[in-house]
Amino acid sequence: MTSTVGPPPYYENHGFQPENVYSARQPGAYPYPQYFSTNAPPVPSYVPRVATYQSSRPVAHSSERTCASNIKKTIVIILSILLVICCAIAAFFIWYFVENRCLGSLIECGSSGVCIPPSQWCDGVSHCPSGEDETRCVRLFGPDFILEVYSPVSKSWYPVCQDDWNDDYGKIACKDMGYSVDTYYYSRGVATEVSFKSYMKLNRSAGNIDLYKKLYSSDSCASGNVVSLRCIECGLSIKSMNIMNRIVGGSGAMPGQWPWQVSLHMEGIHVCGGSIITRQWIVTAAHCVEGRYSDPYSWRVYAGILNQNEMLLRNGYRVQQIISHPDYDTDSKDNDVALMKLETPLSFTDTVRPVCLPNPGMMFQPNQQCWISGWGAEYQGGKTSNNLNYVTVPLIERSRCNSVYIYNGMILPTMICAGYLGGGIDSCQGDSGGPLVTNKNSVWWLVGDTSWGTGCASPNRPGVYGNMTVFTDWIYKNMQANR
Repeated sequence: MTSTVGPPPYYENHGFQPENVYSARQPGAYPYPQYFSTNAPPVPSYVPRVATYQSSRPVAHSSERTCASNIKKTIVIILSILLVICCAIAAFFIWYFVENRCLGSLIECGSSGVCIPPSQWCDGVSHCPSGEDETRCVRLFGPDFILEVYSPVSKSWYPVCQDDWNDDYGKIACKDMGYSVDTYYYSRGVATEVSFKSYMKLNRSAGNIDLYKKLYSSDSCASGNVVSLRCIECGLSIKSMNIMNRIVGGSGAMPGQWPWQVSLHMEGIHVCGGSIITRQWIVTAAHCVEGRYSDPYSWRVYAGILNQNEMLLRNGYRVQQIISHPDYDTDSKDNDVALMKLETPLSFTDTVRPVCLPNPGMMFQPNQQCWISGWGAEYQGGKTSNNLNYVTVPLIERSRCNSVYIYNGMILPTMICAGYLGGGIDSCQGDSGGPLVTNKNSVWWLVGDTSWGTGCASPNRPGVYGNMTVFTDWIYKNMQANR
């Protein structure tokens, strides 16, 4: 490749290999069930019995009748089993289509049964029979989590006035963004630095009707406060940061320091990292789950554990569904983001917590300090680490990262650069999919997911991450479609 074209991206994910094999594991200690046992009981052998009584009728006729009778019984049994199986399958599909009328990642238009893709939801064009795709559009804006509702009439987003608002309305809005009601945190009024010209207000005399039918556009807000809505208590770390320099050049993490960090295993081996955003949803990189890695049932997710050897003794969480960004490009790593939905929800503790997704309107400045964490190799070409490491890296302006002497135009809008141009500190193989976070307004935000880079910690080759501010809308729509 010529010098005018940037170096190709890497994403080697060498799995974690334990240094020594456990010689005496107790039963049940394996992360996966053992399908082949060396202590299986011997197969019983069939010994035919010879009858001592001899019938006066020809033996052949008796054998034929017995044989025919046995065949009939076998056919009846087989048909009965097939009938039971067919009934069970039919019952399952009836239940599935009643409970999940919209297959895949489609979103149902109210109760009409019409299903549309997430990309057509809140796009300014009505696709649903009653226009639900444009009337149930909510989002959180900026670092203060300002609740905004989309007006299909003016095709604009407006903050919701705090007047007459309560938690019941907040829970409805959170549900429409794909959050579970049991994670609801709070809804309260806040004064904003910017004065808004228009608001969405509640019509108190509207009666017991749909929330969005109660909202109307207004130029005034009596309280002067707008709704700040937190659908989940995210972005909290119980440990203060002790900024040291050792992933390549990172530091060993403490329990509860990066509670959103998870390790993604396939066949008992660490392959990638990921970030918790709700009890059931994990954000990772699309390149981690492509090809033979796309089967959700092959993965296990480990949360709240810092040591890979310890994970080998646990079962982990099973994955129910994997959703890769539909526009992910294998060659350029454009749109390198994916979602994993867990079969059973996580239990939040001091060491297992979600990170906050960046809201629209949030700006992350060049040189802003961020942190990366993972079990990736501690030097280029090395083995992945047994312990979770972290390091601080500054964001790099896209135009600078795209300069000829760095990545020469390879950094797309869906990507963000972070690291040191002098080298020495960087993410590496095995860190893929893991978090790039920053602390703003005392909250930890997910700025990006580890995507690619050339080498590890090489000069003028900083790490490249998926730009989470671009993906937030896609994440919410898919969470909503797959509740």
